[in-house]
Amino acid sequence: MLREDTVFGPIFSRRLGSSLGINLLPREGKVCNFDCIYCECGWNKDGLNDRTIPSARDVEEALEAKLSACLEAGTPIDSITFSGDGEPTLNPEFPAIIDITLRLRDKYYPAAKVSVLTNATRCGEPGIFEALRKVDNPILKLDAPTDAQVALVNRPVGEYHVSRIVEWMARFEGDFILQTMFLKGPGWATGDWVQGWMEIVRRIRPREIQVYTIDRETPMKGLGKYSYEEMLSLVQPLIDEGYKLQIKA
Repeated sequence: MLREDTVFGPIFSRRLGSSLGINLLPREGKVCNFDCIYCECGWNKDGLNDRTIPSARDVEEALEAKLSACLEAGTPIDSITFSGDGEPTLNPEFPAIIDITLRLRDKYYPAAKVSVLTNATRCGEPGIFEALRKVDNPILKLDAPTDAQVALVNRPVGEYHVSRIVEWMARFEGDFILQTMFLKGPGWATGDWVQGWMEIVRRIRPREIQVYTIDRETPMKGLGKYSYEEMLSLVQPLIDEGYKLQIKA
């Protein structure tokens, strides 16, 4: 499964273009409060060999070196993207690192967007929320409309309630991107699931919605991939209502 350096790429992202990645978690391990059945980084239990979290200073040095080298080489960067091996907001210096990244972005690639892929479980914390409000693309995950379905697919560590996540998302006042994985599996993306998910979308009204399906090896075997046409059919009511959707198959 994938293991990323502190700063890696740029790589081509289906959703963000030429994306320079930042991994705020161990380079040879995984730290996450989800254990998703589709995670390209594998199961949490298989990522315990490295627990070293990069400091804000580590990130600053690595990012400045990479941005400087990319600029000198003429390498395009559309997005500086926080993803990596787990949940980026678990890094204790996350707010400070966002400020560093914005400063370096403005210095080297002022046209690039700063994007954060997060499962939204820490959006209720003031420092995390304020940091996410500063970036161009806060990309917040919600894969299912009920706690039981989240438990099936995301396998959260500790207490998790969809209702609480929805309340925190509402605080963004629509200025965020909602990200949802579509899988073929037992009970997944049934009519009730889709209807419940769309009702939540209508409550939180994100400026954009990204729906995607598996693209790499998954830790749970036997998961099915949706076609573009199948996903389009599922989300067509939202398109008809004027929502902006990216569909990545």
